[in-house]
Amino acid sequence: MREETYALLEEQNLLQYKDELAVSLPYGLQRRLEIARALATHPKLLLLDEPAAGMNPQETQELAQFIQEIKEKYHLTIFLIEHHMDLVMQICDRIYVIDFGKQIASGSPKEIQNNQHVIDAYLGTVEEDDHADNDA
Repeated sequence: MREETYALLEEQNLLQYKDELAVSLPYGLQRRLEIARALATHPKLLLLDEPAAGMNPQETQELAQFIQEIKEKYHLTIFLIEHHMDLVMQICDRIYVIDFGKQIASGSPKEIQNNQHVIDAYLGTVEEDDHADNDA
């Protein structure tokens, strides 16, 4: 078990932190460690709930690359809940968009980017913006 753990840490470029407390690691490395711990269970499905929360753009980009690499290497299905759309668009093959608890769209990243319901829900509509100005 120890050999497998070290091999996984080395593979994820985390071996140099093996004697550190997880809470002492930078946030991006903590996320990598959390994912590496999940990989140790040999999952077929990896559930990630807002993995980029609290990360800066550079950390989010590195996380996106990391998730894409493990997705391909381990042939995993990844179920991702995330608000960072750059990350979602980069790593997801299929996207489901929820607005106020109701599914409003599903499709490829390109389809979602061009979906008027999604645009209206997340960017607002001209009518909504006009009403907001009148309410002020």
